[in-house]
Amino acid sequence: LRWESQGDEHLNAIYRSGTRAIFTFWHGGIFPATWHWRNKDIMVMTSQNLDGEFIARVIKIFGYDTARGSSSRGGMKALAKMAQSLKSGKDVAFTVDGPRGPRFIAKIGPVLLARRTGAGIFCFHISLKKKIELKNWDRTQIPLPFSRALILKAPPIYVSNQADRSEIKQKCQEMQSILDQLQQSAENHWKKIA
Repeated sequence: LRWESQGDEHLNAIYRSGTRAIFTFWHGGIFPATWHWRNKDIMVMTSQNLDGEFIARVIKIFGYDTARGSSSRGGMKALAKMAQSLKSGKDVAFTVDGPRGPRFIAKIGPVLLARRTGAGIFCFHISLKKKIELKNWDRTQIPLPFSRALILKAPPIYVSNQADRSEIKQKCQEMQSILDQLQQSAENHWKKIA
C-alpha cells in the first residue's frame, strides 16, 4: 500500500502527555489497520467466539496481543486486561462497532477504559482507493495490491475519572461524531482527486 497520513501529531500529543492511546476504528477497516499498526505491541479486544479465535491467531503474527471479550460476552474481563496493558505502557485497540454491529455505531468500551485509566481515546479511519468490499455485516474492506491508502487521525478524547453517566454518554457521542467525520472526510478525499 502507498500510505498518506494526516494527523500524526495527535498520537504524539497523547504520548507527550504521559499517557497511552486507546485506538478506535470501524470494524470494516480491520485489514488495513492491522497492517498499518503492525509490530507495535498493541493489545486488541477480540470476541470469544470462533471468529475471534481466528482473528486472535492471525493478528498475533503481526505483533499484537489480545484481550478476549466483547460487548456481548466477557467484556469486563477484557477491559480489565486492557487497563493493565495501558498501565504497563502499551497501547490498546477496539473495533468500536464490533464484533457484530450494528455497523458504524460506536460502543461504550473505549470511554469506560479511558475513564478508568486516563488514557487518550485515539480515533482514526483508513480509506482505500482500490479495494474489495465484502458483502458481510461490516462491509470488510480488503486492499488491492499497490492501492493508495489514506489514514486520518483525530485529536484525543480524554475522560475524567470522575465522569458520571451523563458525561460518559456525551464522550461516547463525541467519539461517534469524530469517527463519522473521519470516515466522511476520508471517503470524500478520493472523490476530490478522481
